[in-house]
Amino acid sequence: MLAYLDQIKAHADPERAKQAAAYHKIDRLYLGVPNPVLNDLTKTWRQLLEIAERIAVADGLWQTNIHEARVAAAKLLTQARIRPDDAVWDLLQSWVPDFDAWAVADHACTSMQKRLFADPTRLDQVERWTTSDHMWTKRATLVVTLPWTKQNHPKPKELECRDRILGWAAGYVPDQEWFIQKAIAWWLRELSKHDPERVVAFLDQYGAEMKPFARREAGKYLPAQSE
Repeated sequence: MLAYLDQIKAHADPERAKQAAAYHKIDRLYLGVPNPVLNDLTKTWRQLLEIAERIAVADGLWQTNIHEARVAAAKLLTQARIRPDDAVWDLLQSWVPDFDAWAVADHACTSMQKRLFADPTRLDQVERWTTSDHMWTKRATLVVTLPWTKQNHPKPKELECRDRILGWAAGYVPDQEWFIQKAIAWWLRELSKHDPERVVAFLDQYGAEMKPFARREAGKYLPAQSE
């Protein structure tokens, strides 16, 4: 794993690292390596490493608690087709309690989206996160399920999943934490591009309880008369 971390460190930029630390406001080491560099590195690693090796490298990078190493760990496991993928899913799930900032969490959630959409039965596991006392775990339920907002002509099973997740979002509405409200708005905003009727119905029922910024963002792409 150290060899892969050294490849990341080779692109370190101290000035950019200071800016990243000030921006993310989480007490961890920042190297100042931009995402396009991490994209290139992890693309190469994915081509060279077998799944088991990728899992081991990703786990090692994550455990360093270095910002760019955690982002690279997530990117290393971001792939549409992985068979079998149970070990990848298990590792990604193990990271969720470590989430403490949106950037790293969102990279990990992007990787989880592909594993979840490949096996929707895993929604049963994700549903358990909705009752977590850890805000970032609760938020992750809506970020990892964003693929269910994107179908114009969903199949019946996809509609069932969509409505199930909307139920989770409804349960979150009383939570006034900014990141939770933002996650609700994000999910609804993306859904409105493909299924505006469900978003209108949700906002009609729950919009008054949402924070004003979240309600506005959720309705951003709806016709003006439906906001």
